Amino acid sequence: MTSPADIKPLDPDEIEALQTLIDGLPDTLEPLDVVMIDGYLCGVLLQPQPVPEARWLAHIPDVEGRAAPKRFDLVRMTQLVLRRHAELAFAISERDWFDPWVYELDDEASPSETVLPWVAGFATAVDLFTGLMDRHESDLLEPLATLYRHLDPDDLEDADELLAEIETLAPPETLSEAVEDLVRSVLLMADVVQPQEHAKPKASAARGPRPSGRGRPQAPAPVVVRRGRRAWVA
Repeated sequence: MTSPADIKPLDPDEIEALQTLIDGLPDTLEPLDVVMIDGYLCGVLLQPQPVPEARWLAHIPDVEGRAAPKRFDLVRMTQLVLRRHAELAFAISERDWFDPWVYELDDEASPSETVLPWVAGFATAVDLFTGLMDRHESDLLEPLATLYRHLDPDDLEDADELLAEIETLAPPETLSEAVEDLVRSVLLMADVVQPQEHAKPKASAARGPRPSGRGRPQAPAPVVVRRGRRAWVA
């Protein structure tokens, strides 16, 4: 069983190293960038049944699962991604807060536009691995809507109930609120698809107390990845 001592979060230089690897892939492939990878990993980890590692890793260099060229350092990519996977897996299992990776956009970008790539990565995972979306518990609807409100409604086919729920949600006013909602939604869905023996109090995806984990979890701070420099944004 994974312990906190086994978790080695990626530092900013390693996050950039991962993105640099991805940037080196040929234009013929459609890789996930580091923000999408982060959302994608959460979508993988929320599946009711574990997805084999080789299956979900195959879609990072190319969303369709096409093979990366031999010159691509797949070993290094895998090492970095698996460390983030382990960090997220532990946080989700403990119902602890984590810091999503988010790209800094220009000053005019809305909070929704800023977190959109993360949500797109999540949506990619649940489209590829359908166990989560095959569940129909009512408690999944609000956290799913909280994430999917950032997507273009035209991209949500045969999702009338989800679209109706999205209509009831106000857009986030700040980036911190948008990021907090990412984490809250993931933990709420985990409560449904991976219930714990000793369930913790639930929290609304839009308001109310934060889900509790061990220790004293703090509200997440988005990891803002800039070209050439990085910063944590409170």
